[in-house]
Formats: sequence, structure tokens, C-alpha cells
Amino acid sequence: MKMMKEFKEFLDEYKVTGLAIAFIIGAAATTLVKSLVDNVIMPIVTPFIPGGAWQTATFSLGPIVIGWGAFLSAVINFVILALVVFMIAKWILKEEKVAKK
Repeated sequence: MKMMKEFKEFLDEYKVTGLAIAFIIGAAATTLVKSLVDNVIMPIVTPFIPGGAWQTATFSLGPIVIGWGAFLSAVINFVILALVVFMIAKWILKEEKVAKK
């Protein structure tokens, strides 16, 4: 039982439980944002991409093939996820305004 008590103290001291919860929520948020980009945003952008296959869109320079569609998808996912995290952090961690003297 002493080892279990020490383990619980370790978890509490280093806030491992909160970190694990944040990691799980972050993974779920990533899945949600990816779905938003793939199923809502990119169908709007797709008509502007030749051929309509935005995830497989490439640009060839001789033997070099650049997969810009997959990169564009990753950039959009990142920007939206960063914006959502920023908004949540700002809402949760909002600081009280300091009154100027």
C-alpha cells in the first residue's frame, strides 16, 4: 500500500493526471479540426483546384514532385487548431485587467 500512496503522490505532485486529460482532449480536438477542414472547408476550396483532388494535388519540376495538396491540408489544420487553442487559452487563462493609477 505504501507504494500505491507514493505513486498517487507522484501523480499529484507532477500533475500527471491533468496532463493526460489534456493530451486526450488535444487528440480529440485534432480529429475534430481535421474533420472540419476535410469535410467543410476543403469542399469549398476544391472547385478552385484543378481536377478537384486537393489532397493529391502535386506540382512537378522534372523528376521532382511536390505534394502541395497534402501540405496545404496540414497548414490549414495547423492554423485552425492553433486558433482554437489560442481562443480556449485566452478564455480559460484570461487575466484581470490591471487598473492604471
